[in-house]
Amino acid sequence: MTKICVLGLGYIGLPTALLLAKSGFEVIGVDVNERVVKALNQGQLHISEPGLLELFEEVRWNFTAQTAVPEADIYLIAVPTPLNTHTRISDLKYVRSAAEMIYPHLQKGNLVILESTVPPCTSEKLVIPILEKSGLKAGEFRYVHCPERAIPGETLYEMIRNDRIVGGIDDESVASARTVYSSYVQGRIYLTDVTTAEFVKLIENTYRDINIAIANEFAQVAEDCGVNVWEGIDLANKHPRVNILQPGPGVGGHCIAVDPWFLTESSTKTGLIQLAREINDSMPNYVIHLVREMLGDIREPTLTVFGVSYKKDISDTRETPALKFIQLAENEGYKVKCYDPHVTTFDYPVYSLDEAVRDSDCIVLITNHDLFKHIDPATLSMRRRNLIDTRNHLDDTTWSEAGFTIKTLGDGLARSDASRGVAPEQPLLPSSKATTKGV
Repeated sequence: MTKICVLGLGYIGLPTALLLAKSGFEVIGVDVNERVVKALNQGQLHISEPGLLELFEEVRWNFTAQTAVPEADIYLIAVPTPLNTHTRISDLKYVRSAAEMIYPHLQKGNLVILESTVPPCTSEKLVIPILEKSGLKAGEFRYVHCPERAIPGETLYEMIRNDRIVGGIDDESVASARTVYSSYVQGRIYLTDVTTAEFVKLIENTYRDINIAIANEFAQVAEDCGVNVWEGIDLANKHPRVNILQPGPGVGGHCIAVDPWFLTESSTKTGLIQLAREINDSMPNYVIHLVREMLGDIREPTLTVFGVSYKKDISDTRETPALKFIQLAENEGYKVKCYDPHVTTFDYPVYSLDEAVRDSDCIVLITNHDLFKHIDPATLSMRRRNLIDTRNHLDDTTWSEAGFTIKTLGDGLARSDASRGVAPEQPLLPSSKATTKGV
């Protein structure tokens, strides 16, 4: 039986390891976190993802976890590649460490797969030279980069059904890797060289970041023009060659908010990429501006943040725009309380709904969890009934009937009426709530 060693048992490494175990490989998962290893060997998961527990229980007979790298036929690296927020340069210490752990065990014909997202040429300049410390030259061992394509909340579904890019140093490498991935991937597998594979992952997420940045600028321009950006985007997307994403309070997560910087460190020709990052990173500042406008001169105001995860219906708070918004709000003297039904651990306390809204002056919806749609606003014990919806997520009519004054990010219709002294009434145009939600 072919033995695969998966280094890194986090959001990507663990699901990948379990899918490979289900496909019939003998899988040894390696992680430097002893607590994670102990929990897995006792049958406990340290991450939550739909279907993951069931898969884990199904393949436990073929999967073990440990802290040391064993001899294996295939080594798969799925360790984090965080961004140094001060220098905006990728931190490749975990990738370097994984390669250092592998090379003493590397034998001729072994396959090494790097799934971690890295700047272009990382394999060529960093990883392969470390592996060659084994005494083998690239080509004597096989090497590919296959960037992951999965989103929290749908990780297993996307790992199985999405297309994959495999970039190798030679034909033997890509052929071997294709055999591995075709054991569970139902999407198409496209073959290329290593550096192109590294580049493709980064431009995928950079494209999305730039698209969201223009949507965020559209939202602010719409408020100046007195139109509703959500309706505008919905109608513009009827064009067969237009696909504008949705605006919001900022971009979070481990990919879109990070990967564009991996390109900027590799080239000086990235002005548009950097500008898009700055626009999206500035959205929490713009939301604070909306709060100031709504609350005016209220003394000692209290805000309730709805949603602190970076994406709807998950518990992942990595790079969440909620964190920057809260810090900005506190610096301006606001008291902030958080409510998120999916999150238990965060930089700030997360309260129950009743406690989070008690004596609050304004709800600021940051994350568009589905559960928020089921809240009855009439039952909320707030001091003042104000709502800022940065995702165009909640039903205006329901919240208005409960006495709430509502501001939706990018909805310039209310501002336009107010500037002309026009009393709010039923709009003559179609509903401002666009039919397409989320990014």
